[in-house]
Amino acid sequence: MALLPKSKESDLIHYERTLDISATPDAIWAIIGRFMHIDEFAPLVKSVNALTDGENGIGAKRRCNFDDGSSVVEEVTDWQANRGYQVRLSEMTTMPLHEAYAGISIEPLSNGRSRVKWGMDYRVKYGPFGWLLGHTMMKMMMRKVLDGNLNSLANKVNPPSRP
Repeated sequence: MALLPKSKESDLIHYERTLDISATPDAIWAIIGRFMHIDEFAPLVKSVNALTDGENGIGAKRRCNFDDGSSVVEEVTDWQANRGYQVRLSEMTTMPLHEAYAGISIEPLSNGRSRVKWGMDYRVKYGPFGWLLGHTMMKMMMRKVLDGNLNSLANKVNPPSRP
């Protein structure tokens, strides 16, 4: 599965993070496959509103609400059960983005482990300044968000032992 749609736009910036998790793809999918419940593990997502009747699959839409009062709508554009999905972001009024896509994929590894990739393709507003912003500040922000999501997913699927 291609992690993200390859846009015909050459000015989309790609950024992705990867984490190997001590869990099977099925165990990871049991969490990420619940599309309307990303708030159960993504640390910056305060709550989710389902915008479509169907919980999962192509065309499913959710609004992710954040602590600062902002939100973003995500619509599934590709859904491959037990492997991953892709979304198109919209209603990003508080973000400096013209367009954005995100994707998450699971790759089985040996010994019951999995490699999870989470990435984004995005185009920043503000012309050449936005391009520079997208390659610097936005990538630093994306790293923090994506790493937080991946680490929280790892902890959700395989909670740390308590002494």
